[in-house]
Amino acid sequence: MLFTLNKYKMENSNSKCIDACLACAIECESCLTHCINMNDKEHLTCIALCRDCADICALCARFEARGSAFAKALCKLCAEICNACAAECDKLAAHGCCKSCAAACKKCAEACASM
Repeated sequence: MLFTLNKYKMENSNSKCIDACLACAIECESCLTHCINMNDKEHLTCIALCRDCADICALCARFEARGSAFAKALCKLCAEICNACAAECDKLAAHGCCKSCAAACKKCAEACASM
């Protein structure tokens, strides 16, 4: 019965957050790889924030999927990190990957904040 309840809960209220977190993690990994290849100090903060953001988003998706009692607190932190990453990527929006990363981070922050 508990599995059925968790599955129902995940499909109905958490799937938007999980999907946004996973999409954001992928965008952040792509963006940080691009920024590493730029090999310029202007991108160091972006790289660091994308790494943090990708990690917290992946973790948040797992916590949400399992219905962890700590998911809500983690979602709050995830939203905060996503907003910081989006702000940094917005500064580098001339690079296509940073622009799409910022958009994914904003979407994820919104989804996590609604949890």
